[in-house]
Amino acid sequence: MIVHTLETIVREQAFFRGMKEPHIELISGCATNVRFAEEQFIAREGEPAEHFYLVREGLVSVQCTVPHRGVITISTVGDGEILGWSWLFPPHRWQFDVRTRRPTHALQFDGKCLREKCEQDHDFGYELFHRFMFIAGERLEATRMQLLDMYANHNH
Repeated sequence: MIVHTLETIVREQAFFRGMKEPHIELISGCATNVRFAEEQFIAREGEPAEHFYLVREGLVSVQCTVPHRGVITISTVGDGEILGWSWLFPPHRWQFDVRTRRPTHALQFDGKCLREKCEQDHDFGYELFHRFMFIAGERLEATRMQLLDMYANHNH
């Protein structure tokens, strides 16, 4: 039987690829394995954002409630993808509801632990922040395309 340590699992994820070994050790020290059932809320809008997640296996919807339209899915996050960056920025509150679409296995990273390590090691903080900003940019562009598509179809 092969036993994988958290460091091994973190090192294998695309999000952390190329990260220096001491930084892998730092981030792994703030990680735990978690599992969520299908249709389970991982986070609710307005709740404290104390973690981020790397989905190892599963599917998660990022949702919000729109007046007169109900719940809409902003994006979905699947295998190998990162979920959540509200832990990085005060007031550290989730901006959306996050709900599993099927059973989900993830790595959960403690935001407070990581913020402290970023303060102690600014190179680590820069590296982590840079990676999150890349994802934020990608997600913002995807949301923009989704909105353009939605409004283009709405006007016809």
